[in-house]
Amino acid sequence: MTFLRCTASVAVLLATVLPLAATTPAHAAGGPSCRTAVSAPLDAEQARLADARTTALVERAGFEEFVLRFPAALCGVRSSTETERLLDGWGEALWQAAVRRAQGQRPGGDLPVGDDRPLYWTRLAMTTALARWEPPFAVDRRALRARFEDASRGLTDNAFRTSPGVRRVFISGFDPFGLDAELRRANPSGSAALQLNGRRITLADGSRAEIRAVTLPVRYADFDAGMVERAFAPRLAGGSGAADVITTVSQGYPGIFTLEAWAGRSRSADPYPDNTGSLSGGTREHPVAAPDLGPGPEFIRTTLPADTVTDSVRTPYPVLLNTAVTEIPAGGTTPVDRSDGPTTGSRAVAGGGGGYLSNEVAYRSNRLRGELAPHLPGGHLHTPVLTGLPADPRLLTGPEFEQNENAITAEVRTVLEHVAARP
Repeated sequence: MTFLRCTASVAVLLATVLPLAATTPAHAAGGPSCRTAVSAPLDAEQARLADARTTALVERAGFEEFVLRFPAALCGVRSSTETERLLDGWGEALWQAAVRRAQGQRPGGDLPVGDDRPLYWTRLAMTTALARWEPPFAVDRRALRARFEDASRGLTDNAFRTSPGVRRVFISGFDPFGLDAELRRANPSGSAALQLNGRRITLADGSRAEIRAVTLPVRYADFDAGMVERAFAPRLAGGSGAADVITTVSQGYPGIFTLEAWAGRSRSADPYPDNTGSLSGGTREHPVAAPDLGPGPEFIRTTLPADTVTDSVRTPYPVLLNTAVTEIPAGGTTPVDRSDGPTTGSRAVAGGGGGYLSNEVAYRSNRLRGELAPHLPGGHLHTPVLTGLPADPRLLTGPEFEQNENAITAEVRTVLEHVAARP
């Protein structure tokens, strides 16, 4: 494999992808706003950038210019307001570059176009630069990072194009996770989000639909700070930006798709950490609800047309309806696994998708749907586990891995074609 680094491709990148704020102002070089703190504390996600394979995943997608030019762009701002505008522009440019690459509209690098990993590692490299930047004026670093995260994940400047008669489908995917065990991991739900964002598709009933997507972090803190609600509220509040169908998507079980019948209110996945190494504080024996989570039932049932999907979509992976939950029955103290859904008055331990963030994104989005747009279909789809990475840890991709990633995304699209069809 060879890297595609030619002057022409860089020129196209600079002209069509990077925001205008990317150019380095004359006053920036050597100025006080260019001070950086190399020893600035990094979180566990950012610390993984020390592995050279993460740099290769950025460069082999043609995204290195984002990482190289971003620090200089930070040097050019002179106020918090300018910083906010710059982060909005760069975040949105990174998101659009990743979407265009995933859809074959932007050449660059030799990784498969649908690969979601370059976006993930580029974003982390840029947030590391933000963490190390020492501006000559006061900033709220947490708020600035949240602003950049939102923009680079599709939460901003990603509205439906209004068109009469076209259904609007809104989905979310996730970042890669479990990276301490295997740094090369991708997430097929994130790949599907990139490949499908903005696409017009023909539904099973012959009508047309537009898909809009976001990718979410595997971090409890971002969920606690309301990222799921920020992503879904504009799609549920009515008006021209509202969706007709929502579904969250994440990676689930080997060899099958599952529509989750039930989302549970609780976190219970400890000792399994999130991508920063943080724990939720909830276990199977002692589940907990997320802090400041709005009011809602212990379990929320999907309103997606599950029977239609499971009857119609069968290859290359079967699609099953998962009705399992784990609950603490009313008056009890011990968790009970049930295959047929929750019983009256029970406390949630885990939904069909477990007690981790894939369950929580389903609960949060559908709790909000029940509050703002209860008539809308909504639920959660688990994809098969993405397998096929080469045994040699130095190899970042391979034919089996790429084939499996493409097959999963194609079937996500097929599921959406049935989910969004009019009843």
